[in-house]
Amino acid sequence: VDFDVYFHENSLYESKAVDRAIARLRELGHIFEADGAIWLRSTTFGDDRDRVIIKSDGEAAYIAGDLAYYLDKRSRGFDRCIYMLGADHHGYVPRMMALCAAYGDEPGVNLEIMIGQLVYLVRNGEPVRMSKRAGTVVTMEDLVSAVGVDAARYALARSPINSNLDIDLEQLAKKTNDNPVFYVQYAHARTKQVAINAASLGVDNSEFKPELLSHPSESELLAKLIELPRVMASAAELKEPHRVARYLEEVAGAYHRWYDNCRVTPISGGEVESVHRTRLWLNEAAGVVLRNGLDLLGVSAPERM
Repeated sequence: VDFDVYFHENSLYESKAVDRAIARLRELGHIFEADGAIWLRSTTFGDDRDRVIIKSDGEAAYIAGDLAYYLDKRSRGFDRCIYMLGADHHGYVPRMMALCAAYGDEPGVNLEIMIGQLVYLVRNGEPVRMSKRAGTVVTMEDLVSAVGVDAARYALARSPINSNLDIDLEQLAKKTNDNPVFYVQYAHARTKQVAINAASLGVDNSEFKPELLSHPSESELLAKLIELPRVMASAAELKEPHRVARYLEEVAGAYHRWYDNCRVTPISGGEVESVHRTRLWLNEAAGVVLRNGLDLLGVSAPERM
């Protein structure tokens, strides 16, 4: 994971960014004082109650940093700010939307908030109990050490963020079809080996006759490959990368079934025919789709497994 901009929250206070954010709201007429505290009149913008920004003892409330952080994002030229919050912070959504509106922006357009559910780790069929207080926290580094970068990324990407996610550590370490990342990567590696074997037997892609692709598994694979533009467009528009992962699993399944039923190379001693050359094109197309999809997810596409 790469961060283009990284800074500590306390720097927003040290740089007076919080003070400037409050001053701007005051100029806009959205600040009032009561009971010795400074308040944001957030009910004006749909919040269920007004929010304290600076407490009566002079301490800043949590939302004070949010004010400055939002303006920091906007000041860097971004018209659309996307916040990822955990499910336990769902109650922050109305106040964040009110904050956005108070600065003259449009909630849902300039600010989008996505709520992510919890990730649970499973080991030996039992959930891994985690507690900050007990010091039994599993970090991302621990997960990568246990299953590898590819499996960790794929496991986190293949489920919707609004659903709880169970990550089975044993399953992700397996090199079997029960492991979804292995299943997809193996399909890609298989396309490469098919191409190598075809070349060694004189099968090239000098012709393509789609009418020869008549086996049901070929129709299934072709239909699945054609879905690529639609799947990618919807995944990007809806910000749902799991659509890509699940699609790749469907492509891999269709490819494996095709591989079991249709030969790209002639039977030993047989002649290379048009159908073999045409199938080589289909094999290559499947490989391209699998490789590009894995690349989008940040997962490698091995040529041998």
